[in-house]
Amino acid sequence: MSGTTLAEWLRAQEDHALVALLRARPDLATPPPADTAVLATRIGSRASVARACEDLDTLTLTVLEALLVLDADLAPVDAKAVRALFGKTDVRPALRLLRARALLWGPDDALSTPPASRDAVTPFPCGLGRSVPGLVDVDVDDLPEDERRVLRALAAGPPVGQTKDAARLVPLEGATTPIQKLLARGLLVRRDAQTVELPREVGLKVRGASPLGPVQAKEPALGTVARDPSTVDHTGGGAALELSRHVEALLRGWSDEPPAVLRSGGVGVRELRKLARDLDVDERRAALLVELVVNAGLVADSDGAEPEWVPTTQTDAWLVAAPEHRWAALAQAWVDLPRLPGLIGRRDDRDRLLNPLAPELNRPAAPRDRRRVLEALAALEPGTSVTDPDELAAVLAWRAPRRGGRLRDELVRWTVEEGTAVGVLALGALTAQGRTLLAEGPAAAAKRLGDALPAPVDHVLVQADLTVVAPGRLDPELADEIALVADVESAGGATVYRVHEGSVRRAFDAGRSAADLHELFRARSRTPVPQSLTYLIDDAARKHGRLRGGAAGSFLRCDDPVLVAEVLAHPASERLELRRIAPTVLVGPLPLAEVLDVLRAAGFAPAAEGPDGRVLDLREGGRRIAGKGRRRTAQPTTPSDEQLDELVRLVRAGDRAATTTGGARVSVPGHLGAGPSATLDLLQRAARLGRSVLVDFVDGHGTAARRVITPHVVGGGVLEGVDVSYGEVRRFPLHRITSAALVEDDGA
Repeated sequence: MSGTTLAEWLRAQEDHALVALLRARPDLATPPPADTAVLATRIGSRASVARACEDLDTLTLTVLEALLVLDADLAPVDAKAVRALFGKTDVRPALRLLRARALLWGPDDALSTPPASRDAVTPFPCGLGRSVPGLVDVDVDDLPEDERRVLRALAAGPPVGQTKDAARLVPLEGATTPIQKLLARGLLVRRDAQTVELPREVGLKVRGASPLGPVQAKEPALGTVARDPSTVDHTGGGAALELSRHVEALLRGWSDEPPAVLRSGGVGVRELRKLARDLDVDERRAALLVELVVNAGLVADSDGAEPEWVPTTQTDAWLVAAPEHRWAALAQAWVDLPRLPGLIGRRDDRDRLLNPLAPELNRPAAPRDRRRVLEALAALEPGTSVTDPDELAAVLAWRAPRRGGRLRDELVRWTVEEGTAVGVLALGALTAQGRTLLAEGPAAAAKRLGDALPAPVDHVLVQADLTVVAPGRLDPELADEIALVADVESAGGATVYRVHEGSVRRAFDAGRSAADLHELFRARSRTPVPQSLTYLIDDAARKHGRLRGGAAGSFLRCDDPVLVAEVLAHPASERLELRRIAPTVLVGPLPLAEVLDVLRAAGFAPAAEGPDGRVLDLREGGRRIAGKGRRRTAQPTTPSDEQLDELVRLVRAGDRAATTTGGARVSVPGHLGAGPSATLDLLQRAARLGRSVLVDFVDGHGTAARRVITPHVVGGGVLEGVDVSYGEVRRFPLHRITSAALVEDDGA
């Protein structure tokens, strides 16, 4: 049976079909193919076929393997023979898809696949071995049971097996084992001293009515539960706020005590455990937070002799941003993360523990695979929850069995787990803000989250046990004030803070007065302010600030000479090198911040004051380094339809030029300006006759390009003519033109 070649089939296709092909297989368009023959060669390359197969579902891939079982890569086959292998399963959609991807071409009675398909897909299509034509009429029904058992095992796939019985061939009368007997009968083929293979014809006979084995014609069922979309969105909003709170705590902690960078890169086990304790989270969540802040550009390696993980200058802008914008930056960093945090805590091939930020976690394909999981969830109706991530993994495995590698199924589970922690997913469903993030980007997602979050509350509930309950998300100003005077005791839908003497002193150290704190709770509490809180503030205020410090290095002053004498008599004063210069004044050479820290540790309650006598806030803002930008893996740009249309027009022009010149092209010699040349003659002749030429040239950026030009003027070192694709007059320096060929039909 004879068939058309791939190049002939491509030339017969409509332009829109070629555009669709180039969109589905973008590797074919880079660099632009000169003509259909080059495109056909590229389509049939092993690497390109392998890439094209990555997006095929299980049934379509099985159909391609069935074509290889029929040796469609060697000679055309009839579509009826393919359909016969699948029985009642309708494979016509799969055949159409293979044609659209140019993995199959020709009429129904002469279908062909690229010769490289067998190497790119599998050497044993559908689990069947290589063909031995002489065994077409073999009968296996009368074989002994032990021999049939061996054939059934190999027929189930793979068709090769390791055995010591293949060391040498023995005649049937001398064979003692089933393998030796089957080799003697010719029903097995010896490949080497330890390997036997079941021929394709024998495997088909053994399989009988199921020649291709079990065929997964439909994708697995996916268990789902319908939930109220608003419930999903609100739950995700709560997770987003929790994420923002944890990241803020991480940044503030690492501002004061940056963890060291391991020699091998990453964060050490002790630092991770400390972070988990400080944030009151498990180590998996702490590790995810570390990966996020680095990929978001909020933390970076300080480099140097003793590098540390230090917050960057971008941290300050992030800290003052609205909660929804904080979340959007982190969520986008997670979607784009070119790493697999799920591997943290495992061991590599050399039994080394994989730490957060370790180089071994890098996976350039991770963003693509993560988006694939999220887009599968986005295809469900809003509020639809997946009950079991393993079922989602099975569905995605059916849709693209050649994607993901050995971590394919685990990556689905990790994506669901991490997406829930980040707030992109909630209750097994994609949130509205998650959908918006995928479709429109972080700015639109931030707005969508802002709509989903409840309005900030402007009040708190003060309890008699000195706890302060925030019945929702506090407005930023109130949140800052409460965080200054109280510590978070528990977080959630309602955050519980606790006020104690140390937290009140912290507010005083920051410049708040007792009157300020009384007014804060009086104005913002919806419950009566308990006397115990009033007494606590007043008692701390009486002790606070009685001892004042300034710069001498530093000075201490107090209206009470007895307290000054007590400080001077304390052992800490010797370390601080304090001396009395007046009954109520002490001075010392050390910085004021250090003096105050030592005195507070000794049990005193000093306050810092400025030249005007007002209390100063001497808390350090934390270390900062210059940001290094988000770590991203370069993603290939998708050409537009206009670009693909232009590329198809150039391929067609290349075909016509090859027809006109017999496949030859005229190249520009290096001495073009020194005298006439074949190329110059060709361009001038095209200008006189009004013919179009296919011109290859190098633009001003050194990039090779191709255009179909109708020359008007050729001379003075310049080709001037109409670009047929755009209808514009363009000028090309002749020294940049590398080759040219006449185009047979100017109407391209």
